[in-house]
Amino acid sequence: MADNRIIRKLFHLLWLFKRPMTLGVRVLIENEQGEILLVRHTYVTGWYLPGGGVEPGETSEEAASKEVREEAYLELLGEPQLFGIYMNKNISRRDHVLLYRCDKWRELKVFEPNMEIAEIGFFPIDNLPDGTTPGTKARLGEVLNGKKRSNYW
Repeated sequence: MADNRIIRKLFHLLWLFKRPMTLGVRVLIENEQGEILLVRHTYVTGWYLPGGGVEPGETSEEAASKEVREEAYLELLGEPQLFGIYMNKNISRRDHVLLYRCDKWRELKVFEPNMEIAEIGFFPIDNLPDGTTPGTKARLGEVLNGKKRSNYW
């Protein structure tokens, strides 16, 4: 198990170093109880909003829907709403993240296991799991307060 995690981490680092400028998406999904959906990946530590990279020829909205479907087994209903665009200076000055919010979704009944995701869960905003990344916490606060305060993830 630990060997697989190391290999996935090395491939992830190689991918980070070899790629051109990237555009990523993250999606805030809130359930009826006011809990926020977070995912924990197998190759990095911490809890994140679901999301990932925008592929060539794909719109950011399509990427948001695809990533939520692949990581959290949810189907977004309707277009996700863009909240803000951020520079991800923790990775490089070439990387940007578009943050979406979607309040309409449904669980998929059939899904295939995803080796990229270790855990998925809904959490109350005032009781986020240990390891929730600072960027995730800051963006949650901004979206839930309705005001963007930073241009950096």
